[in-house]
Amino acid sequence: METHLQHNNLSTEHIPSALSQAGHTAAAVFLGFVLVLGFFGNFLVLLVFSRFSGLRTPANLLLINISISDMLVCIFGTSLSFSASVRGRWLTGSYGCQWYGFSNALFGIVSLVSLALLSFERYSVLLCKQQSDSCQYRRAWLAVAASWLYSLVWTVPPLLGWSSYGLEGPGTTCSVQWHQRTATARSYVSCLFVFCLLLPLVLMFFCYGKILLAVRAVTGINSTYPDWREGRVLLMVVTMVTGYLLCWMPYGVVAMLASFGRLGLVPPAASLIPSLLAKTSTVINPFIYVVLNSQVRKQEKLLQIKMTPTVISILQVSPAHDRLQLTSSAHPRKPHAAQQQGAVESRSQHANTGTKYSNAPVHVQWAAGPAWC
Repeated sequence: METHLQHNNLSTEHIPSALSQAGHTAAAVFLGFVLVLGFFGNFLVLLVFSRFSGLRTPANLLLINISISDMLVCIFGTSLSFSASVRGRWLTGSYGCQWYGFSNALFGIVSLVSLALLSFERYSVLLCKQQSDSCQYRRAWLAVAASWLYSLVWTVPPLLGWSSYGLEGPGTTCSVQWHQRTATARSYVSCLFVFCLLLPLVLMFFCYGKILLAVRAVTGINSTYPDWREGRVLLMVVTMVTGYLLCWMPYGVVAMLASFGRLGLVPPAASLIPSLLAKTSTVINPFIYVVLNSQVRKQEKLLQIKMTPTVISILQVSPAHDRLQLTSSAHPRKPHAAQQQGAVESRSQHANTGTKYSNAPVHVQWAAGPAWC
């Protein structure tokens, strides 16, 4: 089924569906769970970041940006497709369909680009000299702004004639018209696939690969560095990349097949599945990038229990140091001032005072690269 809402005034109420009522019901149930879990999961993340100012580090600004864009997908995207699946047809007309396609593409690409920039932010600490807090925050805000500007560059053109937005799949969601066979439509789909899906993926592979190599190097030169920490870093990296691939790669592959494959290769009902998988990113992103972050997880518990532990998460960039912290520890009391001056001074101070700590943070100073400010 290929329906171009923007080129006619037909009511979507009379468009036949490619799914049975049972299929629409199953899609509605799935979208209902995604809507509830995605909305409240990202809402909880934003609540934690707003409640604890110590979490609003430069690197975590990108996590906040991801949660905001995912929450907007739930509000402006998943809610509309859920109601359409309940009724078995699109409900908001051609203008609503264009808004749905544009807004979901905008927020989705913001999340994808932010995930890639987050990997680069974590990798960049291997190259940069120690920076002031103002420089780090300025760079983080520039990254956030760049993610939105980059997304706008690729989502506005269909509104201006380079491809178009319209109904997709069984007629309960809207997106770029993958099934159009024109040269302009195919060129847009190709650019979107390369610059908004493959390019962020390549950047993530490169940055997380370098981080993993750095962790292995620390394990090799530091006999006191436990092997399970390297395994934990590997688990997090694999989880991050796998989540990205499972949520977004099927959608990109189906779009390319629909544009360049033979006619009828991707039936409307089958094209609904990758669309549903893409929406699950609003649930998976908070879990992978925040819940697995021990710093944020501890602060979430503080919303229920009034404690003030100091938590240093794995792969978390310290706002006071240009170093990669490779351990995770929690202490139920406030840290000494010496702890904030580096691992060497920290161990020296604690040795003098007789204080003992297990799993002390290991800071790794890497070769300096080009300054960012």
